[in-house]
Amino acid sequence: MPQHSPNDPVAIALAALAATLGSERRAQRFIDLTGIGTDELRLRAADPALLAALLRFLEAHEPDLVAVAEELGVEPVVLVEARRELEEGKR
Repeated sequence: MPQHSPNDPVAIALAALAATLGSERRAQRFIDLTGIGTDELRLRAADPALLAALLRFLEAHEPDLVAVAEELGVEPVVLVEARRELEEGKR
């Protein structure tokens, strides 16, 4: 598995995924809104498209975006930039 720097969009998105799944309310909302099952989520956890979708999910509900950013110790804009980079294929 490749090493990722702390500013790497994949590393940021994976941390955001962990924070999202660490909150029962956020995790259930993500699963309900995306229709993704837990098995598929496990299989695709490092997929840039899925990670970008997770970050878009957080952006769509500012309280969650801010809460996850705080948990990660970053500004919300870092999550937004990571999503943009993932969508543009900059890994």
